[in-house]
Amino acid sequence: MDFKTWVPGAAGLSGAKADALLLILAGAELPAGLEPALADAARGAVQAGDFKFEAGQLVVLHAPAGVGPRRLVLAAAGKDGGVKALRHAAAAGVAALKAGGTRQLVVALAGGCTDADFARVLVGACEEAVYTYRHTKPSAAAPSALAKVSLACTREEARGLTQAIAEGAAVAAGVALARELANRPGNHCTPGHLAAQARLLAKQHGLKVDVLERKDVERLGMGAFLAVAQGSDEPLRFIVMRWNGAARTDRPVVLVGKGITFDSGGISIKPAAEMDEMKFDMGGAASVLGTMHAVATMRAKVNLIGIIPACENLPSGRSVKPGDVVTSLSGRTIEILNTDAEGRLILCDALTYAERFDPAVVVDIATLTGACVIALGHQRSGLFSPDDALAAELLQAGEQALDPAWRLPLDDEYDEALKSHFADMGNVGGRAGGSITAAKFLQRFTGKFRWAHLDIAGTAWKSGAAKGATGRPVGLLTRFVLTRAR
Repeated sequence: MDFKTWVPGAAGLSGAKADALLLILAGAELPAGLEPALADAARGAVQAGDFKFEAGQLVVLHAPAGVGPRRLVLAAAGKDGGVKALRHAAAAGVAALKAGGTRQLVVALAGGCTDADFARVLVGACEEAVYTYRHTKPSAAAPSALAKVSLACTREEARGLTQAIAEGAAVAAGVALARELANRPGNHCTPGHLAAQARLLAKQHGLKVDVLERKDVERLGMGAFLAVAQGSDEPLRFIVMRWNGAARTDRPVVLVGKGITFDSGGISIKPAAEMDEMKFDMGGAASVLGTMHAVATMRAKVNLIGIIPACENLPSGRSVKPGDVVTSLSGRTIEILNTDAEGRLILCDALTYAERFDPAVVVDIATLTGACVIALGHQRSGLFSPDDALAAELLQAGEQALDPAWRLPLDDEYDEALKSHFADMGNVGGRAGGSITAAKFLQRFTGKFRWAHLDIAGTAWKSGAAKGATGRPVGLLTRFVLTRAR
């Protein structure tokens, strides 16, 4: 989709040469100074009882008098007209048009400020609204005809919006990539497919990519990662991507994404109900690929490394068993008390591997625990870090990107639950505080760098009628990385 700014001429918004005009109305009443034809159309919709100046209200008017575009969509952003409300209004307006014949759309904001934040969220809202999964569903609805979106603004505003639109488009592309990868079934999106996607990004953007196979992982001594992968016939992959956008002396940001392309739970097998959703267990890996795509698209002046340990977790005669003890890359031993706590096992070896890059900061991203869903639901990702400054950076990035997180504790007392009689640690504690003890397990492998952990089990996908991947937290991660660019 092509996004541009558009400065209305003498004919104003009503004279736009487009198939549709989406007018987002912020505030509790009709904004002053609105063009007569648009004001008359809005008043008529209000008087007919079809529209109110309340967040979530929407009406589509066909061929209104005095308006050039044949479709006029009025979308209310509510009294405060905040960025989140504006995004919802834009998404609803585009969704109302995506199935029709609209190819060119003009979006205008009345009663609010057409600034960089609005430009960024508009691009994301448009791309999200028109996304349709069709890779394994030939009967899916035809792609939206919408090809061009123009943001109406003044000449002065246009100068400052170009970069915001470019950033919004890059993030939206990263989100779309993450969604597409996570939505694909486990027999399509395998560890090998994730590696192929990394190589494709390398070709597109000039990334450097290394893909380690089983023999390489064995040589390194990644016993925890190998233990998870050993029950599957699907070959594991350990993927390392590098974007070198800054000086060699600049220490990199490292993102580590959990890449379990299907999680049955292993010998500690999951219930059958909703197990199909465990294809989404590589949401962390998908978000790393999406973030690498977004950052490289913007040619950001930052050094960024993405690490993805990828494999399946399946039961077989070769599978790791509850009570087995393995040796991690760090040299410490782990008693695997529950084979369904596998994400932390592949991540701990990846975190140890990250030490070799002398990172400025490491953030791991994982659909790690159902306990985090119980704690936070599906609105905010769980954030864990012993570093107050780093936690604050990530929280702020999430708020700015409308991809929010919430910080949870890492008190030393939680670590007691991981004691083992037969190894340096167990891989699980009790049920209480399960997302915290999972984070405490990971923390044991992060003593040599600044570290944060994002548990996205509640935010990486939706269930029910809206089942599908969300692409989160690509927005949060990209905003975080960009704040560190020179």
